[in-house]
Amino acid sequence: MAVYAVGDIQGCLTPLKALLKKVSFNKKNDLLVSVGDLINRGPESLETLRFCMDLGDAFKMVLGNHDLHLLAVAEGVRKPSKNDTLQDILDAPDREEILLWLRTHPLLVEVEDCHIVHAGIPHIWGIDKAYKLAAEVSEAIQSTKRKLFFENMYGNSPDTWCDDLKGTERLRVITNYLTRMRFCGKKGQLDLQTKDKTSIAKPFRPWFEYRQAQAGLKIIFGHWAALKGTPCGPNHFALDTGYVWGGPLRMMELRTKKIIEQAQVKEKI
Repeated sequence: MAVYAVGDIQGCLTPLKALLKKVSFNKKNDLLVSVGDLINRGPESLETLRFCMDLGDAFKMVLGNHDLHLLAVAEGVRKPSKNDTLQDILDAPDREEILLWLRTHPLLVEVEDCHIVHAGIPHIWGIDKAYKLAAEVSEAIQSTKRKLFFENMYGNSPDTWCDDLKGTERLRVITNYLTRMRFCGKKGQLDLQTKDKTSIAKPFRPWFEYRQAQAGLKIIFGHWAALKGTPCGPNHFALDTGYVWGGPLRMMELRTKKIIEQAQVKEKI
């Protein structure tokens, strides 16, 4: 059995299939884990969802900000943006089955002693606390009252975690850490505007630089295409190499840490 983690697919099914073909992926024996942003921006969002659903137990994922955006749009609390490629999903005859399946996935999962998350895990949380807080968001997403969560999901405040936070503000900042974070300060304060490391102002630093001092935690993440997959320390693995922006699609075999990439392809497989 081989276990692979793949970077942000974003509706680009063709390169995903090419990657899986390179490693002779077999859904009867192997496991594919997505770091989130399974859909949006690319041309095959609906097809990507159906393909991953068809993998059954051979597929796991964590939710990314684009996946959450789809769920919010489907609840009617947000309109698609001009760059979204979600309409095929919203119009699909199996729409409700797809959305239900998507909502079942967590924001943080452990596979092969690796912690997989879309954006990152702030250094101000221990790993047990991170899983507990992620579960609070999952409970809200899967609740019959989920529309309230999505109505209040968007926004950059509060920008710092506090144990006393309650209600929608508490859920919003947890979601922002796990699905949107790139830079934070020593106390965990978030800068959710900046993407480029060369333009970040003090006191903010890439979130994983604070984590490097906490040895032993292996964290696999996506979201940050501007990193282009550059090394982020011995136990932090950036898998978003920006396929929708012209980069390759990256996959990593978890046990060997071997990197497999697929350059831009045009023909459907």
